Amino acid sequence: MQINRINLSLLALTVVLLNMQSASAETSRCLAPLPEFEANADLTENQIQVKAKRAEIQQDTIALFDGNVNINNSKAQITADKATIDKQKTELNATGDVNYRDKSMQVKSNEVNLNTDSGSLKMSGTTYQLTQFSGRGSASEIDIDQAEGVTLSDVSYTTCPEGAEDWRIEASSISIEEGELWGESINTVFYVKDIPVLYLPYFVFPISDQRQSGFLFPEISNSTSTGVSYEQPFYWNIAPNFDATISPRLMSNRGAQLKTEFRYLSERHAGQVNLEYLPDDREFISNQDRYFYRYIHTGKLGENWLMNLDFNGLSDDNYIVDLGSDYYNRADTHLYRTFSLNYFAQNLDFSMSFRDFEIIGDHPTNYRALPEMKLDYINNLAAGIEFRINSELAFFDNQMEGLPKATRFHFAPSLALPLRSQWGEFLAEATLLNTYYKQDNIENTNLEEEVNRTLGQGRIFGALFFERQANWFGESMLQTLEPKIQYLYTSFKQQNMIGQYDTTRLLNNFNGLFRGQEFTGLDRISDNNQVTVGLTTRLLDKNNREQFKLSLGQIFYLQDNKLLAATKDDDRSALASELDWQIGSKWFTRSELQLSTKTDKVERSSVSFTYQLTEDKLVQLSHRFVRNLSGEMIDQFGVTASWPMSRDWHWVGRWYKDLSSNRTIESYAGLQYESCCWSISLITQRHLSNRFDTIGQQSTEEFESSINLKFRFKFSGGEGRSGRREMLEDGLFGYRQAYLIN
Repeated sequence: MQINRINLSLLALTVVLLNMQSASAETSRCLAPLPEFEANADLTENQIQVKAKRAEIQQDTIALFDGNVNINNSKAQITADKATIDKQKTELNATGDVNYRDKSMQVKSNEVNLNTDSGSLKMSGTTYQLTQFSGRGSASEIDIDQAEGVTLSDVSYTTCPEGAEDWRIEASSISIEEGELWGESINTVFYVKDIPVLYLPYFVFPISDQRQSGFLFPEISNSTSTGVSYEQPFYWNIAPNFDATISPRLMSNRGAQLKTEFRYLSERHAGQVNLEYLPDDREFISNQDRYFYRYIHTGKLGENWLMNLDFNGLSDDNYIVDLGSDYYNRADTHLYRTFSLNYFAQNLDFSMSFRDFEIIGDHPTNYRALPEMKLDYINNLAAGIEFRINSELAFFDNQMEGLPKATRFHFAPSLALPLRSQWGEFLAEATLLNTYYKQDNIENTNLEEEVNRTLGQGRIFGALFFERQANWFGESMLQTLEPKIQYLYTSFKQQNMIGQYDTTRLLNNFNGLFRGQEFTGLDRISDNNQVTVGLTTRLLDKNNREQFKLSLGQIFYLQDNKLLAATKDDDRSALASELDWQIGSKWFTRSELQLSTKTDKVERSSVSFTYQLTEDKLVQLSHRFVRNLSGEMIDQFGVTASWPMSRDWHWVGRWYKDLSSNRTIESYAGLQYESCCWSISLITQRHLSNRFDTIGQQSTEEFESSINLKFRFKFSGGEGRSGRREMLEDGLFGYRQAYLIN
């Protein structure tokens, strides 16, 4: 093999550089990008093309080239002042301003010696710059052997630009053996400026993108709850389909915690097990042991059968609040414990699930479904009519003794006529709803042991789509007008003799107006005699991108509800509206509003207004209001901002205030200095702790503060954007991407 062998070995050299990861360089102030390399596509794999001003052949064994020597093959290029090819020794020697180029790197050398038979290559007095990474360095000698691999002597590496080497790595030798997953480095010294700060006589590093065991980046933080926290993950590549991450965590306030994650994968199954354990928490007088566990599994049991498992648990209500979690947040009140089995066919779907919960804090216990089975069938009859059956069989139990239990069977056949076209949509549907209950533990209640409830429901829905060309703000737009109307009738039957096992009231937004049901589950089905009217208009630009959308809708009740749980004070629902507007290229707004037409008061609203100049230059204002949520008013205003202060300094801030209690509920600020080869960020945060007391009540008065300092060397350069995005998305509320239409 000839020069093309060099390319394979030098590709390995690009991953030598101390466990780097790929990223895009900030070329405006870092290493200038190399021009894209294009090899000679006219050459075959084993061909070598040599061009020079002068050439001399001696006895048909030695070829001498002089002046602008250019040596090419299908993968790489060498330029030099002079070159010699010895046919008998199968050697190529290039001297005088030698340059090597391929798609991975560029190497400058004083001299290059290549054995054209074995493919072994030696370069002396080299400097190199990588193409895929913003890395560069030097080596006194680079030896590449087809069989043995790559050896670099007196090698250095940095991502800093020339003349501004804030850090660099030097090693007496680095070797990469052919076919190995690991490289070796001897006598390695890490320098900050010219000061040596770390010496390793020997270490190994990955030279392949295959998963390999080793230490990951540590996580360091400081908070009121944990104190100074240091977490050091270790990744264990057990087998191609098994791996684990073991993360010891030291906390100055609480002690040593162990976090583990185990993952497995087979042809039909995949799963993950998480175990976290903190023995003798020093913050508790009794030195309480604390733990968290999680097991998820998905599997395919046959051609049409699927299974899923999600099982979670923890030691106490404050575990997530005090120690954090990668899977839940401090606002969660329930942890899932579910198992489901599903069957899918063309006209038939079946599912069986067991649903249980781990309750956090003093919240009402949910009923467990042990099990819940659903069977849905659909078939197309003549004249476009659809015949459907929705059925369910469930047993509901509760962890609290003395509460009612129930077995519920539901059967709902329906006939539907759906018609759809480009200019409109029509649906006529009739459904019979039959539900049978067998209830236990009903002493001292008004519930009945057996209830058989049968209801009839009819629905007619229609929508039209109109279009016209319009001129808005001097630009030609396509405007749509989409009126919708629905009539819904549901018969009435008294239901107060039925317990509420999986029933909560639904909240209406614009789309919810056409849902036709006010409650989740089946325990309460409201009687309806109502008309729902909605209207949507859109503006589409010449590229068919949506720039503006406004929707308005309202329900008109033709008679009062007889079902007590669904009674209302007005003959119409709140007016629901949604607005999405891309105001130019930098301004975005999104809002939802529910306005009571009886009191002219806003019941619910949310609005966000965002100015985004670039990915890192943005300001977002947001407000959320709920007049009555479980007896409390929610009235919160927030500001999020991200803005560079200079070329190297960037600032991120976030502030949320509860207007009803007139207090700040979260404040967050991050300041980051970033050069092209290292960065440092300081993050401060203060938010409600939301801890639970001994009887499970959640505190709304205590706050938690934290300060985090993050320092990062960019071994591959150009990692700034990810660091800024982390600062922007951290925190209790976090930043939500500005709403973009399409």
